[in-house]
Amino acid sequence: MAAVSSASDTGDLRGRHPPERRLLLLGGPQSGKTSTANTILGDQIFEAGTETTHSNVGQTEIYGRRVTVVDTPPWAILTDPGEDNEVDNNDNAAVESDSPPRPPPSLDSEGPCMGAILCPPGPHTILLVVSVTQPFTDNQRRAAEEQLGALGGGTWRYSMVLFTGVDKLPQGVFIEEHIANTGEALQWLVERCGSRYHAFDNIQKDTEENTQVPELMEKVEEMITDNQGWYFEVNELILLEEEQARRALEEERMRMEEHARQRDQMIGGPPRELRLLLLGWKGVGKSSVGNSILGRRYFESGQETELCLRRQALVSGRRITIVDTPGWDWFSVRRTPKRIRQESQRGAALLRPGPHTLLLVLPVVSSLTARKRRTLLAHIETLFGDSACLHTMVLFSCGDWLGRTPIEEHILRGGRELQRLLEYCGNYYHVLDSKTPGKDRSVSVLLDKIEEMIRENGDKAFLPIQTEWLSEESSYSSDNTEPEDDCRGCQLQ
Repeated sequence: MAAVSSASDTGDLRGRHPPERRLLLLGGPQSGKTSTANTILGDQIFEAGTETTHSNVGQTEIYGRRVTVVDTPPWAILTDPGEDNEVDNNDNAAVESDSPPRPPPSLDSEGPCMGAILCPPGPHTILLVVSVTQPFTDNQRRAAEEQLGALGGGTWRYSMVLFTGVDKLPQGVFIEEHIANTGEALQWLVERCGSRYHAFDNIQKDTEENTQVPELMEKVEEMITDNQGWYFEVNELILLEEEQARRALEEERMRMEEHARQRDQMIGGPPRELRLLLLGWKGVGKSSVGNSILGRRYFESGQETELCLRRQALVSGRRITIVDTPGWDWFSVRRTPKRIRQESQRGAALLRPGPHTLLLVLPVVSSLTARKRRTLLAHIETLFGDSACLHTMVLFSCGDWLGRTPIEEHILRGGRELQRLLEYCGNYYHVLDSKTPGKDRSVSVLLDKIEEMIRENGDKAFLPIQTEWLSEESSYSSDNTEPEDDCRGCQLQ
């Protein structure tokens, strides 16, 4: 573990953004993590009522301070046979996004490291969410200890217990009495966190006299003061080891999935999955394109995207997962803020084990100059590597502007620069009318083209996540070592 002073947290962004606090939520099944994250954010940012399988990020502003909240999948609890009945009897008593029965951990399950790196450069506070409606056993205590241990040493000084469902306590029983009466396992957890704890009632979060979030943030500030302004940062060696182990598992999983996919195509079965990353410069309509593909308004269009957002829907018999990303600068890589470039890479990291397709959104009403083409390719190759071209497709937005003009004719009129961009992408392109989400029949054609690209890529069906994408520094060690923006590495210059 490495602790870094928060004075370097804001850097030269201090004048442009309010001071930031980053919260990482960890907890077991039915603990109330997702509802708690929504309570802190003041809105239904995360989808409650379904199992949380991947870490998700939300952001809000509380008293002029930007607060980033990361919700994570529940940690695995290996219960003793005698405890199963007791736990099952309490499953319906808590407010949480995960529902029984609980499956065993799968290859898709994420460790806490993913959550920690989604709030770079690291969380100020790790909130261990515990429901008062469930018995806190030694197995749960061991699960919490293993979860923090996976992050590395020194995590407990940044940890706080957050109790949920306190409205379910008997009348007149306060949280302190609950801690004293629950048993040694819970007392150990609270003491291990330096006796730092807070209580939430997620059901009463919308009442006017609700002060539980401001009170929590006051306790977070006290912890940061006690830690002298430091925050927790995951050891890069732990990240590397986790990524190497996950890659080996993912390779095996992909082989198994391929066999299952071929079998399902013959006899029918669960929907296929496509993971798509929306990229492009600012104002090209990425959010509207995402809404068109998913068939409803999942992304907020008409305003600048500041943070990656992942949404999922069932479209044309396929499970489609899309991540919308902040826009790049059209003039040069150098003028795209460092945080935006890193956010693009983290967007790809949200699509584990990697995106099948990078959808490069380009409005049909926009002319493509040599400068714009070089800048687009420089962004793609710098952020995602030389092999990214194998997984990139140009997606023309605002297709209704074409009228009856075929897209092929538009490409011919677009000039040599547009044609060279398409050559870089293997001549994979599609046009979409983003004004009518859910009504554009060409969405299924787009998905067919994406699957064709995947088949063409063979054993390289997706762009695998790179360890450096998960690092705060990413591929940029300082603002003085920015990548060249003229895309000298591109073969199509």
